[in-house]
Amino acid sequence: MSSSGDLADIPSVDLMTELLRRMRCAEKPDKRLVLIGPPGSGKGTQSPIIKDEYCLCHLATGDMLRAAVAAKTPLGVKAKEAMDNGQLVSDDLVVGIIDEAIKKPSCQKGFILDGFPRTVVQAQKLDEMLEKQGSKIDKVLNFAIDDAILEERITGRWIHPSSGRTYHTKFAPPKIPGVDDVTGEPLIQRKDDTAAVLKSRLEAFHKQTEPVVDYYSKKGVVADLQAEKPPKEVTADVQKVLSS
Repeated sequence: MSSSGDLADIPSVDLMTELLRRMRCAEKPDKRLVLIGPPGSGKGTQSPIIKDEYCLCHLATGDMLRAAVAAKTPLGVKAKEAMDNGQLVSDDLVVGIIDEAIKKPSCQKGFILDGFPRTVVQAQKLDEMLEKQGSKIDKVLNFAIDDAILEERITGRWIHPSSGRTYHTKFAPPKIPGVDDVTGEPLIQRKDDTAAVLKSRLEAFHKQTEPVVDYYSKKGVVADLQAEKPPKEVTADVQKVLSS
């Protein structure tokens, strides 16, 4: 598209699709959502569904930081400096990058924040920034799931590196253990899919991010989801929460 509003250059089939999408989106209520959950709780499966259903933009802070650095925006330049010096990018910088992103036309109906805020301080800074714009977080979807279930989910994942085909020792096992069905090549496990890495990621999640759920609970915007359910059931639960 030559610009966000210019429809003249779009082929007519796509034009119809785009116009229908805009009409459908116009009727949707605005939503500003935060997704919170430990690694493997299904946020990545649900966020594209929510994004399409409610015409929201998906803000994954890691991707946004990389994009800002690549585009050499003033904030991106600062972020790169911090990263080059082996420092963490400051909360204010990340909030600034979110602030820039939500002004884009694609975020007109609202957004899904994923991977942020991870700490209560980040949540407070995010709320202050939104307040200045006269908006706030409408719902926090808390993907609640037992650590033991996560361990089974994550440590059972194996991939065929060259094709990206994924298997699971319990839920979707290969025909021959440890071997890709199609090529017969060995499967590997991602470095962060091991029990030891998961344990440290879960500890960090419980210590830093669980208090964020309490922080938003006091504001009455948290919806707890039973994230151990099959994905289709979680989708149905999300839709119930967001339509109320």
